Amino acid sequence: MRSDTLIIIPAHNEAGGIARIIEDIRAKAPGADIVVVDDGSTDSTALEVSETGAPVIRLPVNLGYGGALQTGFKYAISRGYLYAVQMDADGQHEPSYIPKLLEPVRAGAADVVLGSRFMGLGEYRSTFVRGMGMKLFGSIASVTIGRRVTDPTSGFQAMNREVMRFYASDLYPVDFPDADVLIMLHRAGLKSVEVPVEMYQRVEGVSMHSGLKPLYYVFKMFLSILVTLLRKNTFIKDV
Repeated sequence: MRSDTLIIIPAHNEAGGIARIIEDIRAKAPGADIVVVDDGSTDSTALEVSETGAPVIRLPVNLGYGGALQTGFKYAISRGYLYAVQMDADGQHEPSYIPKLLEPVRAGAADVVLGSRFMGLGEYRSTFVRGMGMKLFGSIASVTIGRRVTDPTSGFQAMNREVMRFYASDLYPVDFPDADVLIMLHRAGLKSVEVPVEMYQRVEGVSMHSGLKPLYYVFKMFLSILVTLLRKNTFIKDV
C-alpha cells in the first residue's frame, strides 16, 4: 500500500553517501515513500539510488537546487500524495525529525513546517556572510509575515498538498527558494511555522554556499524579496 507522504531529495553528485541517507530515512520514518531527483549528476548517484530500490528521477542537465525540488513536487502532485517532506542529500538533515515536522501539517495547524537549526537544538555554525544574510532576511520575513522567523533558509520542510501545488507553480523561485518563499506563502494565505530540529555540518563534497556564492546569494535574495513585495499575488487556494 502506497504512503500518503513522499520524501523528496534533490541530489547532485552525492555518490558514496546517498544510499546511507535513504536507509537512515527508512529506519527513522518507515511509513513514508522516497523519491530522489538526480540533478544532472556526473557520478554514480542515480545507480546507487536505484540499488536501494527507491525511485530516481534523472534530469538530463543540472537545473539547480530549486529546479530539482520543483521536479519532485510535480512528481508528488501527479501521484496524489497528500504530504511531502523536502530534505537534502548531504546528511545535514536528521531524519528522526520527519514525524515532528509532519505533525502540525497533518493536524491542520500549518500548511508548511520548517525545521529550524536556531531554536535551541545543537550548535549549527554558518559562514559569517551567510549567517548575516540569514539574520537579515529572517528579520525582513518576520516583519512581513507577522511572526518571528529564525531560519529562513531551512531546506528541511514538511508541507501539505496546497503548498506542493504552490511550489510546483511558476511563482516558485527556482534559483534561491528561501526567505522570499515564506513571504510568498504568507501573501497566498498559506501558514508557515517553525519547529526546532538538529542539523549537521556538511563534511564531504562542495557546499552550494562555498566561495563567493554567499555574496551572490545575498544580492539575489534582496532582489527576489523586493520583486516578491512588489508583485501581485496570483495564487488561488483550493476551497
